Amino acid sequence: MKESSYIQIQGVEQAFRTAQGRFVALQGIDLTVAKGEFVALIGHSGCGKSTLLNLIAGLTRPTRGVLLLDNKEITGPGPERAVVFQNHSLLPWLTCFENVHLGVERVFGGREDKARLKQRTTEALALVGLAHAAHKRPGEISGGMKQRVGIARALAMEPKVLLMDEPFGALDALTRARLQDELLAIVQKTRSTVVMVTHDVDEAVLLSDRIVMMTNGPAATIGEVLAIDLPRPRDRVQLAEDPVYLRCRKAVIDFLYTRQGHVEKQAA
Repeated sequence: MKESSYIQIQGVEQAFRTAQGRFVALQGIDLTVAKGEFVALIGHSGCGKSTLLNLIAGLTRPTRGVLLLDNKEITGPGPERAVVFQNHSLLPWLTCFENVHLGVERVFGGREDKARLKQRTTEALALVGLAHAAHKRPGEISGGMKQRVGIARALAMEPKVLLMDEPFGALDALTRARLQDELLAIVQKTRSTVVMVTHDVDEAVLLSDRIVMMTNGPAATIGEVLAIDLPRPRDRVQLAEDPVYLRCRKAVIDFLYTRQGHVEKQAA
């Protein structure tokens, strides 16, 4: 049974000082994520999705409220939370193997011998189907392969939580679909807890157990949480005409484009 409060976000507000004054990005955020759950954060640009992800990652601290992981307060970054960004963030002078190994060495270097570190790196690359490209550099592989290296680097650190900020947003539609399918398989195998930011409604419904829909900013908050009652493993072709899939998709679209649709200002 999944633990219902593995990640706890309680009364969180995030504000920033700007030249125009205090800017409240997030307000009144209350959310729990179960262990092994896949949660998608979705909303219009500027609604604070990435800000919330950064708070869970410990990259920033909340102005108010508290965030807990396994009943321990999140006060900064830690190896138990790995982040995959839209930009793969690979070091161009290192091979794929060396990029992944760098993260492995940082987390496990003081506790494990070189052979085990190498094994972890090799296993992570194999998990994302890149064993054959281990000795290639980022400039020698495609954009989709670079993202897979980034995912391998994150998974190799054996994080308790995988945080993903639009990891497939810059890819073409076919590559994106292929990596979504690979992510489904990886999560099924590793039982990872995942929080993922996305703009893509179909991606959110296909991948997640729950979709957290954010209201428009500033002072954005959680407008609605939708449970995706679809069994796993999931197949995108079979789901294309599934009534539950279609109902969930319609609910998200209705929230985003009817209830939270941007009102264009008319010229005076």
